[in-house]
Amino acid sequence: MKNYANIHFLGASGVVTGSKYFLETSEANILVDCGMFQGLKELRQLNWEELPIDVETIDVVLLTHGHLDHVGYLPKLIQKGFSGKIIGTAPTLAIAEIILKDSAKIQEEEAEKANKEHYTKHHPALPFYTEKDVERTLRFFQVGIQDIWLNLSEHITYRFRYNGHIIGATFIELDINGKRFVFSGDIGRWDDYLLNDPKTPEWADYLFVESTYGNKLHPEEDVEDILAQLVLDTIEKQGNLIIPSFAVERLQTLIYILWKLYKSNKIPNIPIFIDSPMGNNVLEVFKRFPKWHKLPMQEYDAMCNHVNIVQSFGETWETIDDPRPKIIIAGSGMVTGGRVLTYLQQFIDVPSTNVLLVGYQAEGTRGRQLKDGAHEIKFYGRYYPVKATVKCLDSLSAHADQDDLLHWLRTIKNIPEKVYLVHGEPPALDAFRLKIESEFGWKVTIPKLLDTEKVML
Repeated sequence: MKNYANIHFLGASGVVTGSKYFLETSEANILVDCGMFQGLKELRQLNWEELPIDVETIDVVLLTHGHLDHVGYLPKLIQKGFSGKIIGTAPTLAIAEIILKDSAKIQEEEAEKANKEHYTKHHPALPFYTEKDVERTLRFFQVGIQDIWLNLSEHITYRFRYNGHIIGATFIELDINGKRFVFSGDIGRWDDYLLNDPKTPEWADYLFVESTYGNKLHPEEDVEDILAQLVLDTIEKQGNLIIPSFAVERLQTLIYILWKLYKSNKIPNIPIFIDSPMGNNVLEVFKRFPKWHKLPMQEYDAMCNHVNIVQSFGETWETIDDPRPKIIIAGSGMVTGGRVLTYLQQFIDVPSTNVLLVGYQAEGTRGRQLKDGAHEIKFYGRYYPVKATVKCLDSLSAHADQDDLLHWLRTIKNIPEKVYLVHGEPPALDAFRLKIESEFGWKVTIPKLLDTEKVML
């Protein structure tokens, strides 16, 4: 029997969410990433649909990194009968544990709130999965070491390579019967505040590359100056600066930049409140894995001591009632859930409020609505007028832009048999396809959700 690989594009195909790629081979069945869909309602609803594969036949899940759109479906996979290994780097598994527990807690709380306040069509509203489901999932976790080829079967090996983006993130190289499959995961930035530069692939027969910013260059912004001016404006207006932040990497970067600004006398000692239980846990991951980032531990301790960590929901309300001008950094980064909703519910209609968006805002999220200039925003079934000043800092993104992506591709020495562009919205995918074809002359495909492709090995 000839060797083959059936590639199933189960997520992040034509969209920037729900990463799941299933490789069905004659020796082993491999799932690369296992993410939840986020954003538009029609995307979120896909989470509830049956996967078009037999989950029980999956031998292993390989994780590029710990973000929800790459690991959030794992508890559901276990529910559906998966019993293999879930392998990622040690920091990736630590981040995945934090994110899954937080996700389950939010889902349980929102289902309870929806049932209590009757703002849902579902009777009863159910969480996608529970904290007990997450605890069960963690038993399948197994640490993979970076830069070392590991065997999955007789003719299949894999390795994890450092990729920036967030702590623990990697791209994955899979050698199957002498052909190399490279999954980029999410590629980070060069000259990042906290992380080392991404490594790059040298060979790829079949290449799966993210295209989040495939049509954009990050603006040449002076991040520190913009943030300093916004802090000073907040103090002058005697208002609040609310920064919805992703708990992993972005929150730690913001704390570091604000500490740096204070240390260099560019901003006064304004109170900074960090209201993200998940973000606080991620700070601990930085402490546990110092070799995965470039922040000296002395600097880490100093910046952590400079901020106020909000421990409970009661303290959230104490922070809201605090009359001083202040900075509030809270999850979630796209304003889809988390403690930031409570702050925005209280302050979005106050003219002295500044809101700073600091990362990618997916279509269908409140963050995208705010970025696009929405005059009102809906929280828990009620609309609130947007009277706050909304600003964006696009250059703090943890994703590579078009130039970075091309730089990442240039080290590949061969001509790939196929390049699949994934994890991007249609304009980004198409622009990046044209760029790759014109610069490299490679054959590029943009798969659609649930496409399947068979390749002979």
